[in-house]
Amino acid sequence: MTESPHLLDMLTVIDSGARTREDILTGPPLPTPHGRSFGGQVLGQAIAAAGSTVPKDREIHSMHGYFLRPGDADAHMTFEVDRLRDGRSFSTRRVQAYQHGEARMSMIASFQTDDPGLEHQEQLDLSDVADPDSLPTIWEKYSHLSGHGRASWVLERPFDFRYVESDIMLEVAERTSTQRVWMRSREPFDASPLLHAAALAFGSDYLLLEPVARMHGIPWATPGMRAASLDHAMWFHRPFRVDEWLLYELDSPTAQGGRGLAHGRFFDRSGNHVASVTQESMIRLPEQR
Repeated sequence: MTESPHLLDMLTVIDSGARTREDILTGPPLPTPHGRSFGGQVLGQAIAAAGSTVPKDREIHSMHGYFLRPGDADAHMTFEVDRLRDGRSFSTRRVQAYQHGEARMSMIASFQTDDPGLEHQEQLDLSDVADPDSLPTIWEKYSHLSGHGRASWVLERPFDFRYVESDIMLEVAERTSTQRVWMRSREPFDASPLLHAAALAFGSDYLLLEPVARMHGIPWATPGMRAASLDHAMWFHRPFRVDEWLLYELDSPTAQGGRGLAHGRFFDRSGNHVASVTQESMIRLPEQR
């Protein structure tokens, strides 16, 4: 298996030292085959940047972001964090991501103290779901494509994705708007809960377009296909670790106007619902451009 960049390094943001009304931080680039920044990394870095400015007793519980312009995968991203509010239980931050003087992504995130209150969840029965250790890795299935642009990008991801049903890398065997994938980081991830949340946001973005494409029989290998995330919302419900297996359940209820909506839910191996995500993406095929 090829060595991917370390996940923690890709989420590390550094205080620039600039003293303005906003906190200014920078994050490292991640080269991609198409030259555009990967949205998941930008989201993860934005969460890390926002979280670095909140009181230590607060953890992120939600974020909502819009991708405004394609980013440059070879350039550092600058994050401006505006401390909108620090209340008794909640802190709110606005983060703007910039490159070359232009806004690339805008996000608002909310953080909360560990307060007691109402508690319920729809626990998932995993007895009929294949164990992740029994499923093949993407590397085992497609290592022969290593060195081929987009395929290398898939093989060198910092996450191990194992499909309960079929994947859609080269073909779509099942045209359905739902899919289930086990995921965890490829390496141990010794980091704070904030960075585990940032890492999950990072990893979530790899697959959110898939139930949309699957429904229409469009594999990733489709020549000339272009795709981009438009917005991304995420909620963090319960503690989790990204270096332990999480089941990622995805579905797409609608697509129209070249845009597809997808929902995702994350469950730990005990069936606890630990996080939720929703994203709208754009898909363009050669005949539609």
